[in-house]
This record gives sequence, structure tokens and C-alpha cells, in this order.
Amino acid sequence: MRKILLMAAASLALATAASAETVKVAVTAIVEHPALDAVRDGVRDGLKEAGYSAGENLEFTYESAQGNPATAAQIARDFVGSSPDVIVPISTPSAQAVAAATRSIPIVFTAVTDPIAAGLAASVEEPGGNVTGVSDLSPIAEHIALVKEILPEAETIAFIYNPGEANSVALLNLFRETAEEQGLSVVEAPANRSADVQAAARSAVGKADAIYVPTDNTIVSALESLVAVCEENDLPLISADTDSVERGALASVGFNYYEVGRQTAEVVIRVLNGEDPGMIPVTFATGTDLVVNPKAAEAMGVSLPQDILDRATKVVE
Repeated sequence: MRKILLMAAASLALATAASAETVKVAVTAIVEHPALDAVRDGVRDGLKEAGYSAGENLEFTYESAQGNPATAAQIARDFVGSSPDVIVPISTPSAQAVAAATRSIPIVFTAVTDPIAAGLAASVEEPGGNVTGVSDLSPIAEHIALVKEILPEAETIAFIYNPGEANSVALLNLFRETAEEQGLSVVEAPANRSADVQAAARSAVGKADAIYVPTDNTIVSALESLVAVCEENDLPLISADTDSVERGALASVGFNYYEVGRQTAEVVIRVLNGEDPGMIPVTFATGTDLVVNPKAAEAMGVSLPQDILDRATKVVE
């Protein structure tokens, strides 16, 4: 009798497990670097906190395009072929690739600067179609203020970016407009590939008082080569994302990208619960941290003002 009861209990457990619905979330990024990796981890952990655990009731897939747009398009097609419940593209190029591959599978983009300019959303309020997501539009005015506070005598700043990234072009226009209002001129230092970043940085030597790195995946993926040029030439480097400060930039006011990922997970959950993504307004990343690296500043020939050190959310040792 006891054996029969145990068999029945085991059968019931198997039946319950079999009836538990497993959701499929496919995540892709244009390249691997700390900020985008943090977004991915935040999405995964946010889903877990809401009760979706990988290996239990969640099939969580991740692929990186390694900086190659053609690979991003292939990943998007492969994801569509596997019919996930939601696709989460991290970065503008990945989001554009996924949006071109499907008009039916829900898409929740993240770390996209300007989803309207990128052709991903009809409007912030009603993105339309099968797409919504989270924008990481940088606090450009705060970045300009930070440059002026660290380098009060600065007149010109170089903006290093990939002209092929729509988000970077949008940021360049906003940065130039804001900088000029504050009396700073801007010179462009374009780099179409990661391998071009060092040459782009060298092109700014003698032309600019500092270099600014936006949330550009091509540039950030090759940040160390940029840092080397800045240290060799006493050229201060300010970044838009805080993760780059630990890698050698001297300061940043930016988002915690792990928290951006968790914010994205909240939108994914709404879609999993049945909401129409096209009717979910685009949300914007919230919260800004001031992160500074005094050793990097010293290596680039500047000292960080004490007031900035006192205000910093984090000081990289």
C-alpha cells in the first residue's frame, strides 16, 4: 500500500512539473562589454525574482553578435525560428536586426538611445507593432557640466563614435548642441570598427582638450586602446557609462546598467502576462551614479576636484 502511495505521489509530482508552463526568453547583444553584460544579467535576475528561473520554468538564451551586424541579423533570424515568447535585444543594432526579422514575436529592446530615430517605435507613448522597451538616453547636460567642472579651461572636446550606430549619431547631435550652449566646441573622431578606435583617438591629439565616449558599443568594446592613447598624451577621458571608469576613463555620470536590465525585466514580465507590447510606452532608464577614478585622472594629467570626490557614488581605487 505504501509503495502504491509513493508511486502515486511521484506520478502527481511529474504531472505537476509537466503542466508548469516554461517560457522562452531570447536575449542578444551586438557585442560583449561590461555595460551590456550587466544589462543581460539584470534581465535574467529580474525574471528570477519574479518567479521565472532558468532550468525550471524559464528557457533563457543569450547570443552575442561580436560586433558584426551580419551576425546580429543571423542571430535574429535564428531566434525567430525558435519561436520564443519574447526577444530582448540589447543595443540599437541588435534591436534593429530583431525588428527586421519579425513582426509578430514580442520584442522588448533595452539600452537603445533613441528608439524613434532608430525606427523601432512610432512614439514613446504608443510604440506600435510588436515592440516596446527601455531607452538609456544619456544625461548629456550632466556630462557637459562634469567636463567643465573637471576642466574649467577646456574649449574643445572630441566625440569619438561609430557613425554607423544610429544611437551614436543621435547622441552626437545632442552633445554638440548642449556643448555649444555651454561654450564648448566639438570635434568628431569617427571609428567604424573596434580596430579603428586607437587611430580615431590619435586624430584628436592636439585638437581637443579632452575626449568623450558616448554609449557607443564599438568604442566601448575597444576602450583599453583609447585609454592608452589618452594616458600617452595627457588627454582626459570622460565616459557616458560608469562601467568604463573602472576600465580607465577618469569619470562618468551614468546609469547602473544592471539596474537597467532589471527595469527591462519588468517590461518583459508585462508582456509575458499578456500585455500588447505595442501599447506599452517606452520607458527611460532611471537613476544616475557619479563614478570617478583618481588614478586614471592622474595618468591623464589632471586632478579631480575634491568636491567631485566628495559627491561620488563610487571612487575606483
